This record gives sequence, C-alpha cells and structure tokens, in this order.
Amino acid sequence: MIIIKSPREIELMAKAGRITAGALQVVKEAIAPGISTRELDRLVEEFFRKQGAVPAFKGYGGFPASICTSLNHQVVHGIPSDKVILQQGDILSVDIGAIVDGYVGDSAATYPVGEISPESAELIAVTERSLSEGIKRAVEGNRLSDISAAIQQWAEANGFSVIRDYVGHGIGQKMHEDPQIPNFGHPGFGPRLTSGMVLAIEPMVNAGKYHVKTLADGWTVVTADGKLSAHFEHTVAVTPQGPRILTTLD
Repeated sequence: MIIIKSPREIELMAKAGRITAGALQVVKEAIAPGISTRELDRLVEEFFRKQGAVPAFKGYGGFPASICTSLNHQVVHGIPSDKVILQQGDILSVDIGAIVDGYVGDSAATYPVGEISPESAELIAVTERSLSEGIKRAVEGNRLSDISAAIQQWAEANGFSVIRDYVGHGIGQKMHEDPQIPNFGHPGFGPRLTSGMVLAIEPMVNAGKYHVKTLADGWTVVTADGKLSAHFEHTVAVTPQGPRILTTLD
C-alpha cells in the first residue's frame, strides 16, 4: 500500500532530508586520499548526535554502521572499515539515512577521491544526470515507470548499464515503503503518481554490465565483472507544484 503524506508530514520529512544532506556534505568535505571509510562513518555519527538525529541504517536488518560506503566496483551496502583507506583515483559511493521526529530522509552520492580518470568522472556525471531525469518525471498524473524509463534511457544512451537487482522505494516513517521503483522499464506502467507520494529515487549505474553479486559479508554488493559503479539518490515528494527534492541543504 502506498502511504500518502500530508503537507505537515512532508515538512517533517524535509527536516530529516536537510540533516541527511548535511551529513553527505560532511562526508564530501572530508573525503581525501588517506582517510578510512570508518572515519567517515564516525564523522556522520557525530554530526547526527549534534543535530538530534538517529542514523536510519545502523542496526537496520543488522547493518553495523551509520552509512554505507561502496568503493569503486562496489555498488551498494559497503560496510565502513578502518582497513579501507581511500586512495587517489578512487570513487566512493556514500548512502546516508537520518531519522528525525519519526520520519526518514535517504540520500546518496558518488564522490571522486582526488584526481580521477575521465571515464570515472563520466560515470559519476551520467549517474547523477540519470537521477535528475528520473526526478523530472515525478509529477502528478505520470506513471511510476515513467521515472524508471527516464533513468534507464539516459544511462544506456551514454554507454552504461543500470542495476536490475536493487531499486528505489517509497519512504516515510519507514525507510522502505511501497512502491518499489526500478531503474529500468518502459514508460506508462505502474501506479499513477499523485500529490503526497514520497519516493526515494536512486539509480545505480555500472560502467560494464548490470549483473551484480553479494560478498561473503552478506551486505556488500559488487559488479560481477569488476567494473566501476556509481550511485545517486534523493528523497522526492510529488506535489501540485511538481517534484520537490527533500534531501537538500536549502
């Protein structure tokens, strides 16, 4: 069942979204060669404490950290570690969720570590633009798969592939609500979008093929062919004025 949010609830979610965006900004400013992914996790934990927020990921399904840090060929759900030290030329996907006043904000971005290759930079840019293309379709009267198709079309038109195994989702008082939002498909299918829907739209785009596998830790998802992957996500409300991104600083 898709849970429609009231204007008041959307404002509460915007508060959670701003704090989530602030946490991503903390990570963005700290990323540099030589820092561990566990230190990034510690920085976010400290930021959340100061903001009165609860990390949405820590303990969720047994996940052991406050953020997901997925390096290079890792797609999603990478576990921060003192042993994972960022190196010049890496790319790091960071996924963060915050609970504030009982509502969840969820956002992700992929960052360069120092100077990166043109191919890595293109993957990041295309993935971020795929998210923007999907968000543009999050308007009243459209079908859910209009979002999915726009993401897939942009990524594949630029020579990349989109993950099939993991999807975006509805979000509210729970991190994962109906509906599921694939990053591929044909337009014109699925539920009709209405005001008050809040969606976590999150393309995961690979430099190679879309196939993935999960490592022995039970969490970290990697590309099956070992090629790079990038991930961007925003929490977006469908409103009469058009899509409203809730996971922004402003």
